[in-house]
Amino acid sequence: MILQSTPRHYLMCRPEHFAVEYAINPWMDPDVPVDRDRALRQWDTLRQTYIDLGHHVEEIQPLPDLPDMVFAANGGLVVDGAFYTASFHNPEREAEGPAYRAWFEQAGFVRLHDAKSINEGEGDLLCAGLYILAGTGFRTSMAAHQEVQELFGRPVITLQLVDPRYYHLDTALCVLDSRTIAYYPPAFSPGSISILHRLFPDAVIASAADAAVFGLNAVSDGRNVVMSAQATGLARQLVRRGYTPVPVDVTELMKAGGGAKCCTLEIRS
Repeated sequence: MILQSTPRHYLMCRPEHFAVEYAINPWMDPDVPVDRDRALRQWDTLRQTYIDLGHHVEEIQPLPDLPDMVFAANGGLVVDGAFYTASFHNPEREAEGPAYRAWFEQAGFVRLHDAKSINEGEGDLLCAGLYILAGTGFRTSMAAHQEVQELFGRPVITLQLVDPRYYHLDTALCVLDSRTIAYYPPAFSPGSISILHRLFPDAVIASAADAAVFGLNAVSDGRNVVMSAQATGLARQLVRRGYTPVPVDVTELMKAGGGAKCCTLEIRS
């Protein structure tokens, strides 16, 4: 089978105000120095990588006092041209939701749906073919899963996250194409592992070492997989499956608990 890439449309936020000033996930430590200039260089490289692969990238203006706004994936969910807003679990990030909503409104989106339940966008809501895979356990509520199913009319598959290091679904699972995923089983409850095995029996199984360097926080266009350069074992598995790993250095951004996917919100029109 020859894998085909599909041009994608992404929204990103440059980390002008990047910092680790609080700890809302196990990766964050305010006592560990952060090099903002290095984070900016890594982000610029990630953005250019998408452009070089033929994808369209738009940017939202970063706002002061919102150091995690760089993680655009959490800003909402876009399916079939409709935007479902984020409603953040932690008060430190609450203002990001209205900021992303305003961008979509200004961009001319008329199908804007304000979330009634706590959710963190594509951090926990991933499109996989006909399904929307939906994480819960640390951030996004199960009530949001019900909202998403009613809004988009797609089957929503609830997946229970159990390891606080993998607090968002997109840190433990990557959608490679409409039929294939990669994931780290210990991040999920036994029942959720069974569901994933039934739905995706040919999934790529990531090692603990590759998951720990955010290898699964990756962005695939169906053939090219933009991913953490440190996840070398996962990269080798992807090559054997016919994918093309595109390594990027996201180590500075990882200090806040995010990688390539966290920085990237897909706009599906």
